[in-house]
Parts: sequence; C-alpha cells; structure tokens
Amino acid sequence: MIVRRIGVLSAAKVAGALYGLMGLLLGALFSLLSLVGTMAAMGEGNDEAIFGVLFGVGAVVILPIFYGVIGAIFAAIAAVFYNVIAGLVGGLEIELDSVSGGAAPIAARPDSPY
Repeated sequence: MIVRRIGVLSAAKVAGALYGLMGLLLGALFSLLSLVGTMAAMGEGNDEAIFGVLFGVGAVVILPIFYGVIGAIFAAIAAVFYNVIAGLVGGLEIELDSVSGGAAPIAARPDSPY
C-alpha cells in the first residue's frame, strides 16, 4: 500500500484536535503551578500575587486555542509539502500485516478498488 496523497483539511482537523488536547493538558498544568505559586506568595504577605490565578485561568483557555490553531496550520502545510514530494518520488510505502481473527485485508475485500 502506498500513501500517495494526504487530505490537507483532514490532516489539519486531526492535528488541530490533538494539539488542542495537548494545549488543554499543558494549560491545566500551568494553572496548577500558578495556583501553587500564588498560594506560596500570599503566604509571604504578597497581596498582589492573586494575579497569578488569572494567569492560570488564562492558560486553560488560551493554550488549547493557540496550540490547536498552530497545530492545524502546520499540519496543513506539512500535508501540502507531502503531497508535492509524494508526487515527485512516489509516496510513502506502508506494509500491513493482518491479525488472525481480524477483518480481511483491504486488498482481499470485494468492495476494495485494490
């Protein structure tokens, strides 16, 4: 099986969702760290440290959006580059092995064009 073309929008959607999830996880981590830092600073009498909580809340909102958009853009660019290069050199060859008891390989299915 040879992958000759990758759908640009398909790659962008999948990468955007994956990177958005990664941004959510990183945003949650930043939020937790800013909360710990804020509590430590307030324990020392720094009343302005409460703004650290705003940074943490902002990280949970902003990072998933930022990571998702950037991931989608770069995946779309990578898919376009892949399609150009695959047109020149023939694509990426993938060898699949069927698992016993699983579905029939694509080439063995009657509705398959291969």
